[in-house]
Order: sequence, then C-alpha cells, then structure tokens
Amino acid sequence: MPLLISSPFDYIPPAAPHFTQLEQSTATLFNTTKLINMEQVNNRQIVLKNYVNGFPKESDMILESSATINLKLPEGCDNAVLVKNLYLSCDPYMRMRMTVTEGAYFEPFTPGLPLQGYGVSKVVDSRLSNFKKGDLVWGETGWEEYSIISPPKTLFKIQHTDVPLSYYTGILGMAGMTAYVGFYEICAPKKGEYVFVSAAAGAVGQLVGQFAKLLGCYVVGSAGTKEKVDLLKNKYGFDEAFNYKEEKDLTAALKRYFPDGIDIYFENVGGKMLEAVLSNMRLYGRIAACGMISQYNLEQGDGVSNLVFMVTKRLRMQGFIIGDHYDMYPKYLEMIIPLIKQGKICYVEDFEEGLENAPAALIGLFSGKNVGKQVVVLARE
Repeated sequence: MPLLISSPFDYIPPAAPHFTQLEQSTATLFNTTKLINMEQVNNRQIVLKNYVNGFPKESDMILESSATINLKLPEGCDNAVLVKNLYLSCDPYMRMRMTVTEGAYFEPFTPGLPLQGYGVSKVVDSRLSNFKKGDLVWGETGWEEYSIISPPKTLFKIQHTDVPLSYYTGILGMAGMTAYVGFYEICAPKKGEYVFVSAAAGAVGQLVGQFAKLLGCYVVGSAGTKEKVDLLKNKYGFDEAFNYKEEKDLTAALKRYFPDGIDIYFENVGGKMLEAVLSNMRLYGRIAACGMISQYNLEQGDGVSNLVFMVTKRLRMQGFIIGDHYDMYPKYLEMIIPLIKQGKICYVEDFEEGLENAPAALIGLFSGKNVGKQVVVLARE
C-alpha cells in the first residue's frame, strides 16, 4: 500500500527513484476497458512522432486533435484519477526522454503517445480516497487536455490556493524543490560563501541565487542575453551576472568575478562551463550537479579535461534526482510560502497560451528563448 502523508498535503511517493511514464495512455485505457456511458469530449494531445537525434524540432511532436475521452473513469480502473490539465511545465529533462538512453533514470517517451511531464490539474473523477473531484493537484501528467493517471505515483494535492496556481509548475513544484535540495542539502552553504549559478535566469537558477542571497552569500550568475543578465542583478538581487556568450574565455571571466575562488557551484550547464568552474573552485568547494543542458542535444558529449582539480582542491561534486527527495516537500513549503507572501522571493514565469504552442515552448528552452519558468497554459480552471 502507498504511504499517505496528510499534512500539509497528500502525496503518493514514487515507487522508484526515477521518473516513470504514466502506466497507460488515455487511448490505451479506453481501447481495453469497458466504458461507462458518460459525456465524451475532445482531448487534444501532443504526441511524440519518433525518437530524436540531435537538436529537437517542433516537427518531432504532433498535435493530435481527434482523440476523445469520457469524463468518467472506466469500469475496472480502480487505482486512478482523471484530471483536467490546466498548466504544463516545460523542463529540460524532457529532451532526454525523447531518446532511448542506456542507464537513464527515466523511461523514454513512447512514439505515438502523448508526452508526459509536470503540470497543474483539476480532478474530474477519482477512484482514490485521498483525491476528490474538484481537488487541485500538481505532479506528473500527460501533455493533453485530460489525463488518466494510473496509478498516480507522483501527485500532490494543492492546499495553498492563495498563490498563483501556475507556481506549482515551478517555485512550489519540482523546480522549487530542486533548488532547495540542491542548494541547502547538497551544497550545505554557509553565510559569506562565494556562490556561482549557471543558467541562473531559468526556473531553478533564479531561486538558487535568491536562496543564497537570503543566507548572506556573494552570488554571481551566468545567462545568455543582456535582458536576463539585467534581470539577475536588478530583480533577483544577484551581486553580479554576465552573458556567457560574450565571454571568449570562461575561466578568465570567472576569475574576474571570483578573484578568491568559488565555494559553491550550482551546475545546470556542463561542458566548457564546468571545466572553467573547476579551475576557479576553492579548497573544499561543493558542486551540486542538477543538470547539464549544454549536453542534452549532443550525440557525443563534451569531455572535461581538468578533473584533477577534484583531487587537488578536495572538491565534492554530487548529482541528484529530485524524485529521491520529495519527502522533504513539507519542510520546503514551510520555508517558501512565507517568503513568497512576504515578498522576499520573486519568481518570473514565461507563459505560452494553448496546447498547440507547447512544442515551440519546449524547444525554446534549448535556445534560451524563455525568460524565467516556461509554462504552457491550457485552461485557467
């Protein structure tokens, strides 16, 4: 039986420490299960056309407009919820699920079926006692207007509705938890330390920088446009920020901003940025390896030539998957909700309206098109 945590939310933890595909697509369920004669509605979906090599394109995904769904769970579907999806989260890790990768922590998407990711939804029907019709939830769902989630391995009931619901795709959802765990738990920061955040204007980076400033650290972030650099310094409160695309020598750039070295690096990029950081780390520095977006579209990843600094500088670099840490969500909410309400944390979102625009929104992550957390709006309840 799944563990149920009743306060301050209801949560069914993942069965394994990796992302899992929804057990069955809506189409499969309705082809194999006897239906109850209820209202049937259109259910548009974003379907993966085929596995992707190299940089993904919008044409790798298809808007399927002919699917339909009944607004009542079918007979025999006892461990499931039916939800109406309101907001979908665009996240870099989804690119990795577009390819079959040996040893990956996630299952790949299935060509011909809807993509899956994090989202905010409203329960339409439920066969589970801890989810009722009308409940607002966030967690893993399908890239479609309605989803049958069976069983709901990663699904949280939303209790705090006096903040924007879209926040549960980001600051109050997976991205927020990623920033919290990576910075506080993995990096174990101390007041006054020197912190560098790559991809700092993204969904996770913007929070890491603000957490570090609240703790009293010196914080520098990198981003890919002047607009984002200005945002880091003028809205998020970073001490300094730079456009990595304008730097011919990343090692020299980091030396300029960190003449005494870096204590903590929050890694979102990988490749040449990681190499430059290793050269600038201080003794006993810590690196939280959250992601490496520069590597996701490469058939052959970049090598790092100076790993010897891990030894000589006595560094600790730790990768982490947020699915291993959702037991800390209550603790995170206790910290972040007051900070939001007191105006001590700000969060920038980039909205794209309509399911038909979801592929472009997702692809835009890899060219830096988004400013802040990329969210696709399907319905506002």
